[in-house]
Amino acid sequence: MVERIEDLNLPNTSVTRLMKEAIPADVKISTECRTALTRATSVFVLYLTSAATTAAQQRNHKSLMADHVLKGLEEIEFESFIQPLKTELESYRKMIKTKKEKKAAKAELNTTVEGAVIDLENMAQDN
Repeated sequence: MVERIEDLNLPNTSVTRLMKEAIPADVKISTECRTALTRATSVFVLYLTSAATTAAQQRNHKSLMADHVLKGLEEIEFESFIQPLKTELESYRKMIKTKKEKKAAKAELNTTVEGAVIDLENMAQDN
């Protein structure tokens, strides 16, 4: 288990980067604000994880999945987050599928090229 509550906080640099992306460039963020938002995001993630875990346990699942997180968002009354998250998940899944297909095609191409080289070597040995 965690020894200090601060160990549960998300990294300050990650939260700061997200904050800077969400506000205009001319807006400054105080240290106190950064600390408050870091703690708030950490609490939100823990709360959502708890709700997602409950959803998984209700279905007798031992692993958390995206569907559990979506159900967790519904349970904690953040329904407005569900559709944007579904859209992002679909984009992510398409990107992963495309990467796998490219990797498989590249492996197939390499195998084909290696096979052709071996065939050429065999032909040279037969002559």
